[in-house]
Amino acid sequence: MRKLVIKKLSAAFVFAAISAFFVAPADVRAQPAPYPHKVVTLVTHSSPGGGSDVFLREMVKYLGKYIGATFVVENVSGGSGARALSKLATSKPDGSIFYATTPTYIFTSLLSKPQHTWRDLQPLAIMFADPEVLYTRADGPHKSVRDVIEHGRKARARFGVANPASLERQAAERLKTAAQINAAVVSHEGGGDLMINVLNGTLDAGVGEIQELRTQLSAGKVRLLGSFTDKRLSDFPDLPTVKEQGFDVVVHKFRGLAGPKGLPAEIIAVWEKALPQLLADPDYKKIYGSESLIVDFRGAAQAGELVETFAREAEAFLKESGVIK
Repeated sequence: MRKLVIKKLSAAFVFAAISAFFVAPADVRAQPAPYPHKVVTLVTHSSPGGGSDVFLREMVKYLGKYIGATFVVENVSGGSGARALSKLATSKPDGSIFYATTPTYIFTSLLSKPQHTWRDLQPLAIMFADPEVLYTRADGPHKSVRDVIEHGRKARARFGVANPASLERQAAERLKTAAQINAAVVSHEGGGDLMINVLNGTLDAGVGEIQELRTQLSAGKVRLLGSFTDKRLSDFPDLPTVKEQGFDVVVHKFRGLAGPKGLPAEIIAVWEKALPQLLADPDYKKIYGSESLIVDFRGAAQAGELVETFAREAEAFLKESGVIK
């Protein structure tokens, strides 16, 4: 009788040990990194539905798995991003607040010379390269970039962009120059507002990103005309680039995060460890893959170098084109 009891206990012990071997490591990996704040605010200058707004709201669905905090998105529109810049620049650099960066915060700084500029923020990371595309309403007359340009030779074309200090604005202005047409470039506070004017026919075409177009693309409401990339998008192999269609315009857009200047090294370390884990998350990969975002992860130091280089080249371009002195 005693031997039977010993056998049963041994079997139970072995089962428990085997279970611990397989389960425990998964549980350890699933634990989010400790963080000094229960709530972290992620700020965007975009209105709801705009590119940065969509980027943040999709990201926060998965970010809590890797950083032990609750993440909230706050839209601070106005001044082509100037209000959002000021909010970040005057906040404590303690890791409780970050800003969704794109080239807009550099162009805003160069064009409007706000009280606070991109130099008052500290890059935390670059996560993606985000291709820009030219698009129009699906039931409209234009089937290609050249169609829009030919229309612009007969009547004044109207291009729409997210805001006056965006990379989208630069893409539209450069296309107008390359095509040698007199076109109006109409600015908006965000991609959502822009979309309305493309769909109702007020604009001939808009410049934006796949992620803010995805819903309307899936519904068959918009048509892509061309991408401002140096090669075709892997998700849209039949979509020719703007350059392929005869207009040498290529732009590069980054998406990342920045905080107030003076972020502690320990805060940066948490994010530099968590973000690559987030980018490798199978569920999140499906989301950003469907939006044609291209992973281009860079930690704080490399992100800072990229932003410095972009700002230097952007300033040179604006001076050469006579936009700024």
